[in-house]
Amino acid sequence: MRSSVSQAADQAYQAALRLLSGRDYTVETLGRKLEQRGHPAEQVADALARLVAERFLDDRRYAERFINQCRECGRYVGYRLRQELKRRGVPAEVAAELLVDPLEKGEAFALARQLISRRYAGFDPVTSGDRDRRRVIGFLQRRGFGGEIIRQLLDRRRQID
Repeated sequence: MRSSVSQAADQAYQAALRLLSGRDYTVETLGRKLEQRGHPAEQVADALARLVAERFLDDRRYAERFINQCRECGRYVGYRLRQELKRRGVPAEVAAELLVDPLEKGEAFALARQLISRRYAGFDPVTSGDRDRRRVIGFLQRRGFGGEIIRQLLDRRRQID
């Protein structure tokens, strides 16, 4: 017969596995989720250690996937991507290591241009009003593009394709 401590630890582990079957988590966010569901902190820590040892839970892998996904769709770049990783529980040292190679200026410019043409089809910095320009600026800033890229894109002498 198994002890009640062992069964409780298995319950936390099984709950973690069920959560991981739906989507990826960082160690921090999965731990919070398990504690919110009423599992004691000690059992959560044991379950998380076991998941990390079995490689079901890996913050670095989570961060790599998230960064690639964000860079492909242009959702976050630069400082905004770093903030989002922090919010999602990725350790600062892992984020710093993975974000060493930021987008080149040409890549960032092309990505921003692509996002504008998708989101604001027909936007022309030459003929657009201040209101439309402010919308585009805010859109790009929220995604983490720097002022230099935004200024280049909105230079009144250039046109967005």
